[in-house]
Amino acid sequence: MSETISGGHLVAKALKAEGVEVIYTLCGGHIIDIYDGCVDEGIEVIDVRHEQVAAHAADGYARITGKPGCAVVTAGPGTTDAVTGVANAFRAESPMLLIGGQGALSQHKMGSLQDLPHVDMMTPITKFAATVPTTERVADLVSMAFRECYHGAPGPSFLEIPRDVLDAKVPLDKARIPANYRASTRQAGDPESIERLADLLAHAEKPAILLGSQVWTCRATDSAIDFVRALNIPAYMNGSARGTLPPGDPMHFQLSRRYAFTEADLIIIVGTPFDFRMGYGKRLSPTAKVVQIDLDYRTVGKNRDIDLGIVGDPGLILSATAQAASGRVENGAARRKEWIEELRAVETQAYEKRLPRQLSGAQPIDPYRLVHEINEFLTEDTIYIGDGGDIVTFSGQVVQPKSPGHWMDPGPLGTLGVGMAFAMAAKKARPDKEVLCLFGDGAFSLTGWDFETMVRFDLPFIGVIGNNSSMNQIRYGQAAKYGEDRARIGNTLGDVRYGEFAKLLGGHGEEVRDPAEIRPALERARRSGKPSLINVWVDPDVYAPGTMNQTMYK
Repeated sequence: MSETISGGHLVAKALKAEGVEVIYTLCGGHIIDIYDGCVDEGIEVIDVRHEQVAAHAADGYARITGKPGCAVVTAGPGTTDAVTGVANAFRAESPMLLIGGQGALSQHKMGSLQDLPHVDMMTPITKFAATVPTTERVADLVSMAFRECYHGAPGPSFLEIPRDVLDAKVPLDKARIPANYRASTRQAGDPESIERLADLLAHAEKPAILLGSQVWTCRATDSAIDFVRALNIPAYMNGSARGTLPPGDPMHFQLSRRYAFTEADLIIIVGTPFDFRMGYGKRLSPTAKVVQIDLDYRTVGKNRDIDLGIVGDPGLILSATAQAASGRVENGAARRKEWIEELRAVETQAYEKRLPRQLSGAQPIDPYRLVHEINEFLTEDTIYIGDGGDIVTFSGQVVQPKSPGHWMDPGPLGTLGVGMAFAMAAKKARPDKEVLCLFGDGAFSLTGWDFETMVRFDLPFIGVIGNNSSMNQIRYGQAAKYGEDRARIGNTLGDVRYGEFAKLLGGHGEEVRDPAEIRPALERARRSGKPSLINVWVDPDVYAPGTMNQTMYK
């Protein structure tokens, strides 16, 4: 009699072949055979308290490791709860697979428990979405979903597996279990375009480069560093690319970006779309030559005309361009000293103007003081996560990760509630790293119960809540648009002592109202070795410049 295997065990074998080491899940009767398979394959099962957290954790795991993440949820509300996490990964170009349960095929269209058209719902926010039709195809379709995650710019895939397909057993020799099915997706870029970019650089007096998230996605850190140093190009970083250059590096710039993009004669945009964060491309000098490098052809030149577009792996393209430029008698690097000094002066002036607020002793605490203390507290091994609105906007100006891959934020979907899941994924994937997450109190409220999951799985991290008892980014907009008498409609929260909440769930918790106590509290949280929450009461009437400049309010 031939050996048989169930659909759940085929899922686990396919995940193992892909290098998946952990799945994030919330249990349901439709999916438990996958757990049984994971036990046999040595894949850890981390069960959370909300499916949104499972999906966000799979996204975060992919960002940290460079390997695809995986979340497994039950049918119906289990899958719809995960939609936000999948949508966030879609906009952030993060490779992950969500597996959802489904009623039995034998009960198709009969109104089975938790039956919904999952594939129809997931198709617009994934790179691939499908139903597994037979048990023999389970592993085959899992591998197909993973391949699609890496087509062009990365992104999420979705598979639903009907309950009878998952539970059924089939002869092992009838099931296809792909083992060698992945090819390199790295594209080197058009050689002629690379030569054109080298020409543009040779003639540029005032170039600038923006390194976006794809630099980290493609692990192109070394290529980016070599490029900017060899050619003397001031570098700005956003998203996951923050930390590509360490603070203090001669080519590391942060506060002079608007000035640079106004004055530059050549602007290179790497791995970042012309979306709202870039003013849809309108914030770039109209007279500058603009070059865009991206994994996805569809992103290049979208919303703004460009002078040159190069599609491919940012690391390969930057390395090839540096090599092409270095072979020229004059590559422009030597004459850019004055431009670098000009930007450094702008940078220094902006920093010194803000420094008094970063050192403010005011009570309630100035948010600039809080993010300053966090920045001073970070080590080269601290992964920083931002989850919130106004308070995280403050941090974007001040917090500078010390190493590549040590910055995490939701990405362009602007999803609140990612922090706990990202911390969970980061600490699980890199237990050697310290993890610090800054939450807004509104953001923490969305998924904060999974603090208990961190305690249960012994995943220590340092959580900091900038608490103003408000959804303050929205409150500012309402005040500006409708007046102060209507500024607090639908955005005001209770005065919650989140430090006590942390203690209730078995972690370390503190309340901080004096700015001088922020650093000591951070140190105690570090020493505690537990999941922790430091609840810092910040001034609710102070807003980040980024909040006040949001175009949606104008």
